[in-house]
Amino acid sequence: MKLAQLRDLIAIVDHGSLRAAARHLGMAQPLLTRSVRALEQELGAPLFERGPRGMTLTPAGLAFHRRVHQVVRDLERARDELRQAHGDGGGTVVAALSIMPHVGMLPSALPAFRRRHPGVRLQLIEGLFPALEGALREGRIDFYLGASPQKPPGPGLTVRTLFQNQRAVVARRGHPHRHARSLAELAGLDWATPSIDYRAEDDLAALFACHGLPAPRIQLQAGSALSLMVALASTDLLAMLPRQWRDYSPVGEALQVIEVAEALPAPDIVLVHRTDLPLTPAAEHLVDLMLRAAPVLA
Repeated sequence: MKLAQLRDLIAIVDHGSLRAAARHLGMAQPLLTRSVRALEQELGAPLFERGPRGMTLTPAGLAFHRRVHQVVRDLERARDELRQAHGDGGGTVVAALSIMPHVGMLPSALPAFRRRHPGVRLQLIEGLFPALEGALREGRIDFYLGASPQKPPGPGLTVRTLFQNQRAVVARRGHPHRHARSLAELAGLDWATPSIDYRAEDDLAALFACHGLPAPRIQLQAGSALSLMVALASTDLLAMLPRQWRDYSPVGEALQVIEVAEALPAPDIVLVHRTDLPLTPAAEHLVDLMLRAAPVLA
């Protein structure tokens, strides 16, 4: 069994057909076919079912792919680690961030990271636990930095609490209730939540309940920061967002903070990564750059 055969298997699964996988790998389709057949012969079981819609994994193929996918990812990470440790650069860093690190930490970290690692490809994913846990375990994501999950991840993932955070009420500039100074003045209005992954509606209701107020009306759920920004800037919806949005200049012309008197605690900001797999030098450097902003933001 050769590493190239495992790479070929993963490419076919990722791209859905021999033709697309061969194009991605830059190899002739007959060579890719022979590679898969040799792997199936060695394993003594068919890995794919070939049909009009492409190639799908058999039950044996599913089980085998689950194992080799993580092995190949780990080997790729080991290669990147060696190259980066010797100053050769290259490789990929996949960072999953919630909204707060995106607007409050990444802007200051990204320029320095690009100067230090110009050859490293950086992939950014916006999301929250538990939606990202599987990809972290499989090695498809290097680390998650963001809002603490309501339930701690299971064994195999290390969770480090970085700092506590606060929220602010955000609305479009010129909002009719921009001069409100308490949640009670806003409780009867329509609200948006920044995510559907963190049970944000329940979280917001609990915060209002702490101040003896009924749960607000949630009229929109946004799966990304961009969707939420557009919704807030275009309507009279309100949202409870990490307070770092106050200082995020790209949205300053469209959005503003409504200064209410109540303290609005937010989930702790945490760092999560696989316990058994050290971060590559480039990933470690990106984390370090982002954490340098944390004391200022806390």
